[in-house]
Amino acid sequence: MKLPVMPPVRPMLARAVHEVPREPGLAYEPKWDGFRCIVFRDGDEIELGSRNDRPLTRYFPELAELLLEALPPRCVVDGEIVVVTDTGLDFDALQNRLHPAASRVKMLAEATPASFVAFDLLALGDDDLTSAPFRQRRQALASILDETLARVHLTPLTEDPDVAHDWFTRFEGAGFDGVMAKPLDAPYQQDKRVMWKVKHERTADCVVAGFRWHKDGKGIGSLLLGLYDDQGRLHHIGVASSFTAKRRAELVDELAPLRENAAENHPWRNWVEAQTQAQLRGSRMPGGLNRWNADKDMSWEPLRCELVAEIRYEHLMAGRLRHGGRLVRFRPDRTPESCTYSQLEEVPPAELATLFTEAKAAPARTAGGRNGSAPDDGGSPSDAADDPGKGTDG
Repeated sequence: MKLPVMPPVRPMLARAVHEVPREPGLAYEPKWDGFRCIVFRDGDEIELGSRNDRPLTRYFPELAELLLEALPPRCVVDGEIVVVTDTGLDFDALQNRLHPAASRVKMLAEATPASFVAFDLLALGDDDLTSAPFRQRRQALASILDETLARVHLTPLTEDPDVAHDWFTRFEGAGFDGVMAKPLDAPYQQDKRVMWKVKHERTADCVVAGFRWHKDGKGIGSLLLGLYDDQGRLHHIGVASSFTAKRRAELVDELAPLRENAAENHPWRNWVEAQTQAQLRGSRMPGGLNRWNADKDMSWEPLRCELVAEIRYEHLMAGRLRHGGRLVRFRPDRTPESCTYSQLEEVPPAELATLFTEAKAAPARTAGGRNGSAPDDGGSPSDAADDPGKGTDG
């Protein structure tokens, strides 16, 4: 493989903001909830790379084959791998695709085939497009992507902040992370936070049922969180983390009283007794492993389930925090029994196809040549950088 832009490529990133930016010169896209992926194609060779330089090609053979049809012979495209169901995006199904057994990979490729959503073009033919403005990259991407194939999409894009806000509020039920805002005149800047992301944010009161030590062994790395269902069972829903070194040390002292005799009547005591990697792999228990964290120490320590924490989170999927939560404060005024799923906001479902249909029917002001790409300003795919990257974790 010999391309003008070669792996590894660090995707362009985004800074978090609390509302949709309204500065002139911005384009807006949905924020997809999947695996950020940069596709490198050189003739019959194709590689799918993750944002952390981990190869994805072997896990998504059906997508590699499909992209050989959808993309021109020599190109580098930034986008997102997603799994689409009748109700929206399914991140759990996507994560389950990361399996070491070839037979399992083949079975899952047929059972839950992945889709690719393209939003940036870094190279085309012999041209490195990363120095060209996003406006031209998007234009070039729209002209070369074959969207007649199922499961290959050009991400919707608009220059209207009101439309972006509408997407933000209406399509959360389909599994979207939020909205991205990108400067139309910006080049593609690897590993730089030159875009903006607006994500949903909520709070919930959760039971603090355990913790993990920080990787340096000097404090609390994360809190294990639970919610009760209608039958009174405590379910592990995720973790709260990202503490400062000072706060990690403070939490050791604050949680110490709750460690005494914690395992005796703990609702997750079977998991406490099962802390070996072989037993935990693939489970949804607090110490469960996946392909990305297989080398990490995922052991945990139980706490007596007496402490309630107010947690800030973005959204839930299948009853679990899609991303890690953040501790707002402890709530001594709340009882653990009050921490139930019923407190969570219901998000109405949305049809994923509706977003693509509306974007393609949008007026000419919507950025991008084909299917809403940016209006042609005289540049061509061969002399312009094709499309700045967006991504799950921008």
